[in-house]
Amino acid sequence: MNEREPEPEQGLEMMSAATRMPDLVHALSKEAFREGMSRPGAAVNIITTDGPAGRAGFTASAVCSVTDSPPTLLVCLNRSSSVYDRFADNEALCVNTLKPDHEQLSRLFGGKIGMDERFAAAAWSTGISGAPVLEGATVSFDCRIASRADVGSHTVFFCEVLAIECHQVAAGLIYFDRGYHRV
Repeated sequence: MNEREPEPEQGLEMMSAATRMPDLVHALSKEAFREGMSRPGAAVNIITTDGPAGRAGFTASAVCSVTDSPPTLLVCLNRSSSVYDRFADNEALCVNTLKPDHEQLSRLFGGKIGMDERFAAAAWSTGISGAPVLEGATVSFDCRIASRADVGSHTVFFCEVLAIECHQVAAGLIYFDRGYHRV
């Protein structure tokens, strides 16, 4: 039986990993990588912490499930971020996945505004870890930081999930192609 290669969609070229990947790796710029990474849609989260180093929070889409045994997720944070030391020293965090009506809150936590003003914009409870849990989030994962790895400019925090709070209505806010979208 003679199978044909599928025809590429208009505007797309088929590439052989063996022949094209070396060229891509050597020619890949930071800008090209960032442009490519703007295309996968991702949930918008507010990551929070509180403890001896103080309360802090930031907006992130760099969150991913790792395993369900033990329940673990990862969060990436730039080591030059103004909140980095608080997260690293507190060793606890909460991943609060946002609903569509949380877009303005996401912008607050993604900006340069002070922590007190960020946290004053919403209602919070305290999780088992001590981290702030957003009232009405689509889902909140209260975690302790189990381990970490430095990769380039970022630290990857591997977080053991201690508790989960799910909202009754499943609705989300995603970031795709450099813009917010409701799902």
